[in-house]
Amino acid sequence: MATLKELKLRIASVKSTQKITKAKQMVAAAKLRRAQQAAEAARPYAERLEAVVASLAARVGASASAPRLLAGTGRSDAHLLIVMAADRGLCGAFNANIVKAARQHADRLIAEGRSVKFLTVGRKARSGLLRTHADRLLDHHDTSAVRNIGFAEAEAVAARVLDLFERGAFDVATLFFSRFRSALVQQPTAVQLIPVALAPEAAGAAGGAVVDYEPDEEAILAELLPRNVKVQIFKGLLENVAGEQGASMTAMDNATRNAGDLITRLTIEFNRSRQAAITKELIEIISGAEAL
Repeated sequence: MATLKELKLRIASVKSTQKITKAKQMVAAAKLRRAQQAAEAARPYAERLEAVVASLAARVGASASAPRLLAGTGRSDAHLLIVMAADRGLCGAFNANIVKAARQHADRLIAEGRSVKFLTVGRKARSGLLRTHADRLLDHHDTSAVRNIGFAEAEAVAARVLDLFERGAFDVATLFFSRFRSALVQQPTAVQLIPVALAPEAAGAAGGAVVDYEPDEEAILAELLPRNVKVQIFKGLLENVAGEQGASMTAMDNATRNAGDLITRLTIEFNRSRQAAITKELIEIISGAEAL
């Protein structure tokens, strides 16, 4: 059984931890509002751009002049998985869920005999994959020194991905990130970037009007498709930032509550131990007095 001094020190330690978790919860709550606004503001642009690309792609079809980002290489043997996670922990299972989704996808592809390589964004993505797929890590984009994620980071990642594609390093590229739903819910999401996978309903969302393009659709797609890759990566980065702050706020709130419960239990145990010690001393004094 712990002594009174040990209990007192432990209560003080848990109280210090509770102050830290409470402070981190408040910081995450303040950052969450800005990150959520940025993520929600980026969604309409990304969705509209995807709809425009879908409309153009529907008109181009599988013609021989279709850009490679749309038509692909004609194979699906080599896959590049772009895994984006946070640089810091203390956000519950946020990072682990993204890495788990990427691992499961990679394992399915490997079981089918495909070649798989990873490009990671964020330290937790890299460290999470080092334990199981260290030999498949192709490249890493470090964002630990970036205070506020911007379009420049998306351009840097997209430039590396497009360069690898032009050099024939992969046939299919899939982006993994966590879509922000609420402070309590972040959904691990996989989006195929190359070749561009367009949902049938996306083409219809571009509008039903008949449009004549100048220059032709192939020339416009050649410009829009690389930008679409950048925008989708940028959207994923913003969704990740919002999800990380939401997960951190929730995790720190739970930690603060758990610390409070632990302090209550330790205080009860301390009071009981102190009362037992006082009672024991009284008994010894009374026993000694009676002996005299």
